[in-house]
Amino acid sequence: MMFWWPASPVVIDAATLADVDDIADLHAGAFHRGWSAAEIEALLAQDSVIALAARRASPLGTRRVVGFLMIRVAGDEAEVLTIAVSARQRRRGLGRRLMDAAMRRLYHDRVHALFLEVDEANAAARGLYARLGFREVGRRRNYYTPTTGGAASALILRADF
Repeated sequence: MMFWWPASPVVIDAATLADVDDIADLHAGAFHRGWSAAEIEALLAQDSVIALAARRASPLGTRRVVGFLMIRVAGDEAEVLTIAVSARQRRRGLGRRLMDAAMRRLYHDRVHALFLEVDEANAAARGLYARLGFREVGRRRNYYTPTTGGAASALILRADF
């Protein structure tokens, strides 16, 4: 006999210290130099950091983190520090949902501009950010050091609301 469970919905809520290890694992899987659990814990402890987690419930009742976003607020501006979605969950709109939730929160908190940096070669992320209303305002040459050698530039993007 085979059991099948339908895909459970993803819920987005505040990331907590209990999520640190899951977030560190996701970050390591998404970036050349992943952040350690200690680095993530230090960010979560800062009052100026907003951290959201996308969680998918399992048939056993656990809720595992399948994506996250961290933003630092400074006055009426904010910066996306990092965003990552599990490789198995990509291209399903979770990055967009995380960004939408964060942007709604920032708007409610009277933040007027959100900045981020993205690898110029990351076409999927650039497309998402363009659909969210971001525009290029600068470039950091040789910002990223990919594992394949050479260096890639980061585009600095801004969205106003």
